[in-house]
Amino acid sequence: MPELELTILMPCLNEAETLAVCVAKAQAFLRRAQITGEVLIADNGSTDNSQHIAEAGGARVIDVPMRGYGAALRAGIAAARGRYVVMGDADDSYDFARLDAFLERLRAGDDLVMGNRFRGGIEAGAMPFLHRYLGNPILSWLGRLFFRTPLRDFHCGMRGFSRDSIAKLDLRTTGMEFASEMVVRATLVGLKISEVPTTLSKDGRSRPPHLRTWRDGWRHLKFLLLYSPRWLFFYPGVLLVAAGTLLSGILFFGPIRIGGIGFDIRTMLVACTCLIVGIQGICFATIARSFAEDMNLLPPSERYGRMLDACTLEFFVFGGAAIFVLGIGGLITAIVQWGEANFGPLDVSSLLRVVALSTTAITVGAQLVFAGFLAGLMSIKHS
Repeated sequence: MPELELTILMPCLNEAETLAVCVAKAQAFLRRAQITGEVLIADNGSTDNSQHIAEAGGARVIDVPMRGYGAALRAGIAAARGRYVVMGDADDSYDFARLDAFLERLRAGDDLVMGNRFRGGIEAGAMPFLHRYLGNPILSWLGRLFFRTPLRDFHCGMRGFSRDSIAKLDLRTTGMEFASEMVVRATLVGLKISEVPTTLSKDGRSRPPHLRTWRDGWRHLKFLLLYSPRWLFFYPGVLLVAAGTLLSGILFFGPIRIGGIGFDIRTMLVACTCLIVGIQGICFATIARSFAEDMNLLPPSERYGRMLDACTLEFFVFGGAAIFVLGIGGLITAIVQWGEANFGPLDVSSLLRVVALSTTAITVGAQLVFAGFLAGLMSIKHS
């Protein structure tokens, strides 16, 4: 079958109330723009006659047994016959009769063209208050921060893309976080991404939407964090290590006062805890980055490649063992000091400083040794 220029793809789960008008608008656009294309419905198990409605309107329907927004779209992209795909929800919130800007950018060579509802206009009541002023802005800001993408509307459901470019991304999620995965993976591999204004209308359904604010918001946030070991593990780890090392190093020599507030052994214990947690975070970042590259979740990075090459099993094990031995030495020193006093009363504050730093060194050393062996185990290749 010859390749078409455009597939207009709609995921569908019981959209009988609005599907006919969405298909009609999409067909009208294809006729008006004189495009060789198709309307494709990825049906996710509808029980309300949606499939028959779509076929009656001239759309092609595929059945997607696996439930989930992402599962439906993945199947739809795989089945699309168009060189380009424009996807959008089948609830009549997006205008399929006005896809000109998407197609223009795709023809110009962009790989992914995102709609921007904040630039195009949001009808009153079309987007819940929390989504419009809290969820979407915060998640979009995190997406720009974590992945350096310029997009202002990270989660717009109306978007167009080159079918082949997106198919090569090997997208894997099956739920609402699929929208984030597409943008993140496209950004990471350097696809050409642009943004065009699009409108959002109040959907025409009488039932509640499939989207669940807190559940799906958490799924998007979780995905962004999992795909950024730097922000999830490395940066917090470095911050905790720096703060813990500085504070415990100062307090090891005695209490200090800042602005009338005293800091002593209890603060030092907190600083030691920060140091331990921070080291753990950095270890997790190293292992997570290596694992993500091996699983083709993140593209290779020259900078992180050099770091991963340096962080060998021997580096972790021998470095950790040395720190562990230093900690044991400090603990023995504390016991000797106690023994010199016939295991009687001591300057408790002074002794606790040595014990705190020594036990921290023992814990950090053990962490590094275990992390080294875990990284070594995960680096074993299989054919």
